[in-house]
Parts: sequence; C-alpha cells; structure tokens
Amino acid sequence: MDWFTGIVVYLLIWWVALFSVLPWGNRPAEHITPGTVESAPAKPRLLLKFLATSLVAGVIWGVIFWLVKSDLISFREMARKMPLE
Repeated sequence: MDWFTGIVVYLLIWWVALFSVLPWGNRPAEHITPGTVESAPAKPRLLLKFLATSLVAGVIWGVIFWLVKSDLISFREMARKMPLE
C-alpha cells in the first residue's frame, strides 16, 4: 500500500467511523429555544467525537495496513483467481 492509497483508505474509514460515533451520548435539550428542532442535542461535543473517530479509524487502518503488508490477504492473488468473463 503506497502513501496515497493509505490516506484514501484512512479517510474512508474515518467517515464511516464518524457516522458510527456521532450518536454517542446525545441527549435532547431540556428547554427548547424557538427555531430549533426538539431532537437537537443539548451538548453535541463534536471535538470529543472527532478525536474518538480519529482514534477508532487509526486502529482500524492499522489492522488493514497490517493485513495488506503481511500478505495474509492477497488482493492480487484474489484478482488472478477471478474469472474474466
């Protein structure tokens, strides 16, 4: 895996992880101000969620990087075995 592929894979994993982390700890506001949705979170804590997303994505990326580099899963071998029809 070259550096460009590694960055693209990390960004894809990061976005998927973000949508998994966003609902963590959300509570609706007790006092709803006019013009806001009732289900809007009182404290979204986005910075904490971005940090958690980066950590989760880094761990998952590390596992994928290890699988690719260790040839445990060989994508080139899989491609050779695929029928061309």
